[in-house]
Amino acid sequence: MTMDSSQKFRSRIILVLIACGAAALVLALGKIQIINGQTYTAKANSQYIRPQKNIFDRGSIYFTDKDGTKVAAASLKSGYIVYMNPSLLDKPSSVYEALSEYLDLDKTDVLAKATKRGDQYEELASRVPEATALSIKSLNIAGVGVNKETWRVYPGGSIAAHELGLVGEDATTKTVSGRYGLERTYNSVLDRLGTGSSVNAFAQLFIGLKDSLFGQSRANEGDVVTTIEPTVERYLEKILKETSGTWKPDEIGGIIIDPKTGEIVAMSSWPSFDPNNTASVKDARAFSDPLIENVYEMGSIMKPLTMATALDTGAEKVDSTYDDTGTMTLSGKKISNFDGKARGIIPMQEILSQSLNVGAATIALKVGKNDFSKYFLNFGLGDKTGIDLPNEATGIVNNLKTGRDVEIATAAYGQGLAISPINMTRALSVLANGGYVLTPHLGKRIEYADGRSEPVVPKLGKSVLSTQTVNEVTDMLVKVVDEALLKGAIKMDRYRIAAKTGTAQIPDHVKGGYYSDRYLHSFFGYFPAHDPKFLVFLYQVYPKGAEYASATLTSPFQQITKFLIDYYNIPPDR
Repeated sequence: MTMDSSQKFRSRIILVLIACGAAALVLALGKIQIINGQTYTAKANSQYIRPQKNIFDRGSIYFTDKDGTKVAAASLKSGYIVYMNPSLLDKPSSVYEALSEYLDLDKTDVLAKATKRGDQYEELASRVPEATALSIKSLNIAGVGVNKETWRVYPGGSIAAHELGLVGEDATTKTVSGRYGLERTYNSVLDRLGTGSSVNAFAQLFIGLKDSLFGQSRANEGDVVTTIEPTVERYLEKILKETSGTWKPDEIGGIIIDPKTGEIVAMSSWPSFDPNNTASVKDARAFSDPLIENVYEMGSIMKPLTMATALDTGAEKVDSTYDDTGTMTLSGKKISNFDGKARGIIPMQEILSQSLNVGAATIALKVGKNDFSKYFLNFGLGDKTGIDLPNEATGIVNNLKTGRDVEIATAAYGQGLAISPINMTRALSVLANGGYVLTPHLGKRIEYADGRSEPVVPKLGKSVLSTQTVNEVTDMLVKVVDEALLKGAIKMDRYRIAAKTGTAQIPDHVKGGYYSDRYLHSFFGYFPAHDPKFLVFLYQVYPKGAEYASATLTSPFQQITKFLIDYYNIPPDR
C-alpha cells in the first residue's frame, strides 16, 4: 500500500517533531550532566539519607573598594554533615569514643540519639571541614556517615547586614531564596535554577526541555557587584556605634551617597545583626531596614529645601529681609522659634543660620500653598525613591495637600511630614547635584554567568531647581558651617562644607501630639560644596542627654567628613 502525498507530508512533520524533541532532550541531559553535574551529584548524595538537607548553589554579592577591586560580601561555603543511623549501630558507646577524637560532642546527647532504635537518621554535627569528614568516613563505622552541605556565608559579619539581607528556605518547597535586602531584590540573578533542595533531576530535565522548546534560558544568572565601599562602610558603622554608646538613642543610622550618580558608598543603621548567626535574633523585626522602611518627621534639615523653593520661585532673594516676630498663630496653632524669641528685621541667611521656624513658615506662605506643595512633591518627598532594596516606605505628605496655611507652615520646618531616611537623602541631594532628582542605588553592575557584564545605571530624574538656586542655597549652607554651627568650630580652612542640622519632636502615637522631651536628631552635609563628591546623612531617634542635633551629630559628621577627604584624597576647594 502506497502513501499519498498528504500522508507523506504528515509523516515528515512527525519525524521532524520527534527529532526536535530528541535534540532538546539531549541538550537538557547535557546541561544536567555537564554544567550542573557536581551540584546534582552532591544533591543525590545528600538526598539518599535525608532529602530535605540543603545542597544549593547561588550567585555571590560583592562590595567594591575605592580602586575597583571586588570584595566578597555574600558567598557560599561547603562542608559536611556527620550523621548516624541508630538502627545500624553495634556499640553506641564505642561510636562516641571514635567520633570524639574528631568532633566536640556531648556524650549524653550522642548516646540518647544512638539508642533511638526505630530511627534511621540522627544528625551529630554540621559544617564539618572536609578533612575531618573524610577522616571520619575512613573509620568505616557501621551506621555512621557524612554528607556534603552548602550554606550562605557573609564574610564581613554584620557589615552592611540590613543592605545585604538574608536567604531562607521555604518550608514547603525546600528551595532557598532571598528574604531581605539585596538578596531579595536581586534574587532572580543570584538564584540558580534547580538548586533548591526539593528539585530533582527529573524536574530539572522537564525545565530544561521546556526552556529548549519555548526559547527560554537562564541567561540572567550571575553575581551582583555593589557600590558599597567596605572600608567606608566599616568606618561609618564604627562612628554610629560610638555615637550610640555616647547618646544611647533608640535607633541611629547613616547614609553616604554620591549625590551626582545616586551610588550609595555606605549605609547602615544600629542596632544591627550578624547574618551568619540569625538564631541569636529574638525579634524578626530586627531584619527590617529602618533607613528604607521607616518614616520620621525630620525637622529643620527641611529648611534648606524651603529656602530653595522660595528662591527658585522668586518669592525671596538671598539679600531679602523679613520681620521675625518669634511666634505666629495659624488656625489656632502657635508656631514658635526654638526659643520663642523675636529677632526683628533680619536677612534670609538667619533662617538657616539660627534655624528659625517662624522664618521658614513666613517664606513658605509667601511662596503660596500651591507652589510650595508642588515643589516639595517634585523633590520626591511623597514618592518612593526606587532604590534597589525591598519594602520601601512611601512618605506621609498629606499635609501638603490639605490647602491649610498651618500645614504648609509646619512642613516648611520639617514637622507634619514623615519621610524615610533614604527619601530625605535623595531630596537633599537635589541641592548638591545641580537640581536633579536621582535614584539612589546599591547595585553597581551584574556579572552574568555567560561572561556578560551590565552596569546598573538608573536614569537621572527631572530638574526641579535652577543652577542659580542650588548655588545660592549652597553658599548659605557653607555660611552656616563657617559661622553658625557651634560658632564656626568645625569650619575647614581648605574645604567648603555645606551642612544643616535638624531637631524634631517625636510624635506621641498613644496620647497624640508630641513628646515634650523626646527628639529626633538629624544632620546632613555635602562637600566640597560646589563640586560635591559625597553627601552624608545622619539621624538618631531619642538620644539621651542633649536636646539639639548640633550637640550630638556635629562631631560624628566632622569625623566622617575628614575620613572621606583623606581616604579619597579629595582636592581642596578654597
